[in-house]
Amino acid sequence: MKNPPILTVQQMDMTFPDSNGGLHAVENISFEVCPQEFVCVIGPSGCGKSTLLRVLGGLLTPTNGKVVFAGGEPRIGMVFQQSNLMPWRNVLENILLPLELEGMDTNEARAKAQDLIDLVGLSGFEGNWPRDLSGGMAHRVALARSLVHDPDILLLDEPFASLDALTRERMGTELLRIWQARQKTVIMVTHSISEAIFLSDRVIVLSQRPGSIKLDLEVDLPRPRTEEMLYTSQFGKMARQLKEAIE
Repeated sequence: MKNPPILTVQQMDMTFPDSNGGLHAVENISFEVCPQEFVCVIGPSGCGKSTLLRVLGGLLTPTNGKVVFAGGEPRIGMVFQQSNLMPWRNVLENILLPLELEGMDTNEARAKAQDLIDLVGLSGFEGNWPRDLSGGMAHRVALARSLVHDPDILLLDEPFASLDALTRERMGTELLRIWQARQKTVIMVTHSISEAIFLSDRVIVLSQRPGSIKLDLEVDLPRPRTEEMLYTSQFGKMARQLKEAIE
């Protein structure tokens, strides 16, 4: 039996005003996410995936419908396509930023930041500047910064889109390791069908704009996931279902 949902989206619409009567980005979106669930959202370009994530993160107010969080206002962490690190702050200082804004005691904040640095595999790079980091390392810093204030829900907007294929694959494996260590609720937007299946418990497919839910597919692969699963008939069957839904 599943736990009660941590997040419920009810008949949500989002329209952006413009000179042509408004750009209808997403339409009649309804779904639930349970605690510690990993959900990926995929769909054709321009279908409203990032808009949906920004509504969930409180950055946009939906035109209609509502987003309900269990227990009131949650703590939300967000990671975008670009790592958006502050170039004048080193790795440790970038990760510390959310805790500094909260006014946390300096020693406690540094201990929390160091814990995340160790978790994402950046021990020894605390004093490095963003300009000296590889793309994968910069995204690890962004992920650690999003986790340092212990969010209830982690929202990821194509966090590995700018990385080369090998680094992206490695970061996906790292993300699974971190998710298993911290057991956060994750909603992630991606363009990659294989990445969505490999990482998630469920994959939600949005239609062409205005985006509505075309398929909500449960990924019944056992955990922990291994690369060998990518080459199984079960994986291939789910990939075909998702590809057909997108097309």
